[in-house]
Amino acid sequence: MSERKRREVLVLGAGLLAAGLPARAAAKKRKEAEAGPGEDLMREHGVLRRVMYLYDDAARRLESGDKPPLDALAAGAGIVRKVIEDYHEKLEENFIFPRMEKAKKLTDLTATLRLQHEAGRTVTANIVKLCDGSDGKQLAQLLRVFNRMYRPHAAREDTVLFPAFHDLMGERAYDELGDQFEEIEKKQLGKEGFEGAVAQVAKLEEQFGLSDLDQFTPR
Repeated sequence: MSERKRREVLVLGAGLLAAGLPARAAAKKRKEAEAGPGEDLMREHGVLRRVMYLYDDAARRLESGDKPPLDALAAGAGIVRKVIEDYHEKLEENFIFPRMEKAKKLTDLTATLRLQHEAGRTVTANIVKLCDGSDGKQLAQLLRVFNRMYRPHAAREDTVLFPAFHDLMGERAYDELGDQFEEIEKKQLGKEGFEGAVAQVAKLEEQFGLSDLDQFTPR
């Protein structure tokens, strides 16, 4: 269990016990407060979407003749590679897709998702190369291509794949898989884990001048 989840569980548990709920009910509530594997993957999609917004902004600037902060753009691609491609997608490929395929459920979808993972890694590698500023037009095109694929990709996983996977797994097996994901997260992403990735993206948003959420509110 990550430090974030441990704190959430301790706070919730203390509140429930103080309210006088039976220990069994308190334990049940603590368990419900923990995010399962599907929910963790959805949160990681949130990190992906924040990087994709930087990609949108960088593409717009490049297409209009302006220069985005290329170092920050390269760092965003690095987050995609480390958090999404080397961690998040590997979880899907090693734990989720095989179970769905063995059960003969959503096999066409998982086949497409696998192909898109491979395509995304190629696009990311080319984005990193072009962050040297050598071809702004091609870089903008690759950023658009990446976002065009990953928006429906992530949305389909969030609304179709992950709920179906949850239904396929029993609650005990689902909870155990969540614990396994936590251990892999520590090994792959370090002690800061998901929270570290969120903090990194926030710093990149500052470099792009996009950290103030209120600037996007319609007036």
